Order: sequence, then C-alpha cells, then structure tokens
Amino acid sequence: MAPIPKGGTVAVTGAAGFIGSWVVRRLLDKGYRVRACVRDANNEERAGFLKKMPGYASNRLTLHSADLDNDGCFDEIFKGCQGVAHVSHVSDYSDHEYVQRVCNHIINSVNQSDSVNRVVVTSSVAAVISEMDLRELVRRPVLYEDRYPDESNPRRTPDSQGYSMGKVIAQRVFSDAADKSGNWDAITCCPADNVGPIQSEHQKTYGPWQSNIRKMLEGAYEQSWVYRPWMPVDVRDDAEAHIGLLESVHVDNGERYIAWSTETPTVEEVCASINRLLPELGHDTPEVTEVHPEKLQAREEMYRRNWAQCDLRNDRIRAVTPVTFRPFDESLRDCVESLLTIGNVKPKLREGFKLQS
Repeated sequence: MAPIPKGGTVAVTGAAGFIGSWVVRRLLDKGYRVRACVRDANNEERAGFLKKMPGYASNRLTLHSADLDNDGCFDEIFKGCQGVAHVSHVSDYSDHEYVQRVCNHIINSVNQSDSVNRVVVTSSVAAVISEMDLRELVRRPVLYEDRYPDESNPRRTPDSQGYSMGKVIAQRVFSDAADKSGNWDAITCCPADNVGPIQSEHQKTYGPWQSNIRKMLEGAYEQSWVYRPWMPVDVRDDAEAHIGLLESVHVDNGERYIAWSTETPTVEEVCASINRLLPELGHDTPEVTEVHPEKLQAREEMYRRNWAQCDLRNDRIRAVTPVTFRPFDESLRDCVESLLTIGNVKPKLREGFKLQS
C-alpha cells in the first residue's frame, strides 16, 4: 500500500503518553494534521499539555476522547485520516482474548474509514527478546527483527509473559487484517527502553524508564528482578522511527522494525552517569540495591554474561527510514533536566549543592 502523503492527517492513539506525545509533536513539526486520541480530552492533568503544542490554536491539532475499552471509539476519528500511529497500551496484556478484541475494533474503525493507507503499531522489544529461559540468548544471540522469543517453551504463559505475548498477538492480528483488506498495510515498530525528556508532569511516573531515573534522582534504586542491561532508545528518535515508517516507500505489510540505539549500559552505569553528565547538579548517587532472592542473586553473573554476548542490530530501520539514534548520554541528560523542570522532581543532592530557585 501507499505511504501517507506529506501534510496528510494522522491519528495518534495514546497521545498523552510518553511516546505518543512525541509522535504528535514531531508530526506537527513536519507539517501534518494530527488527531490526538486520549482517554479523556477534558483531563487537564493528562491532556492539557497537548493544547499548548503548535497547531492546536489553528485546529491543525485536535484532541479526541477515545477509551480503548469501548468498541467503535475510533470510528469517527479515523475517517479522513491517511495514517494511524497506534501507540496506546491496553489495560491488561495477560488477557489475550481482550487484547484481540481491542485490536479487532480498532481494525474495524480503520476498515470503515475508507481513507487510512497505513497503520504503524507500537509493539516492544519484549516481542523480540523476552525469554523464559535466558540460555536461549546464548543459542540465538543476534537480536534483530526475525527473532522471536521461544514460543514453544511451556513456561511462556499469559501469567509469566503476557506483555510479550500480547505484543506478538497484536502484530499478527493487524498484519493479517491488513492483508485481508488489501486497502491498507500494518507495520510494527518495536521500541526498546525509551529515555528522554518528558513533556508533562504525569509522564514522570507513567513509563518505566523515566520513572527509574526519577527514583535514582530521589536517592534510591533497586536492581531489576532478573538482570538485563538497559537497551535505550531516545523517545524523540522513537517518534521519528514511527513517522518514518508511516512515510517510507520501502516497507511492506507485516514487517516489523526495532527502534533502539544498540547501546547497553548497566543500571549502575546509568545511575552514576547522572553526576558525570551534570556535575553542577551535585546529585548524591545512590548505591543500587539488590533485592533479589538468593537463588537469583547466585545466577546474576550468568545473566550478565548471557546478555553481554548479545549482538543488537538496528540495520533494518536505518535502511528504510532516515532515523538516526542519538547517544544515550544525551537522552539521559535531557530526561534528568525535564524531570527537574517539568516533573518537579526533588533530587537528593550532596552537601553544598541546591537547586536553582
């Protein structure tokens, strides 16, 4: 199918979220018309910041209330759109019948629109790397688009791997529906760990990675349940990747693309880097707290070795879009400064340092 036309109309689901709001901003920067879909357009705490974006006063940006749990909520919104960036999360990834139902009603709205050419579905790198047996990383260490978690592992169940499984289901449901329609295509974007500046105070909590950085700033951080390094992508680059996939003439229905920089800092490096990048702040770097049960702690070195030999690739998305991935240092610095100024986070500082009033 055709890519979206420059300056066309794009609907963005999950527009108040960390990724979705950057997709909205970058689309506006590029001259598109945007229909920003949020759960409640009247919720000023969550959606008010969108009204301050360029394009809102002129109606090039419009806000629309659309609750994913309500079938048909996108029927009128999608009419006249050429593209859809489906960024929004469902509320329960462990209920796969529910995941499929939500996908189906969004697909029905796309089919009814008679205008949508392309849908970019936001998945996750969890649909590439999330394994119940981390020894699978040794057997298949190249992390790229054709890699899926071992779906034959009996321990891969909705209770243990619901998020990863739900993302794979959504990818397949959308691409199958687009193939059946023949009038639009579905391209999947699999972002990794999004880091970068927040645009609204509520985003300091809603999203794991900026929330982790907030905790570091406040003086306490716990190691993740089963160790893995961070695999960052700047949220602004992730937005560019989504838009690039909407625009690209080099993609086909059913394809998926990973958005990550391929850097792999450890949690200890991330925590220490705040002071390295912003020494003027005087951040009192906390020790990373180990809270694992003894069994997991004993195996952590093995987990570290397994992850260390993985080979992360982003060749494909760089080949079909103009996106470039900025260094993690820039993402971390900008995230910290936005948490202080927009998120009103109060960092724990060393003696003799204080925030500017």
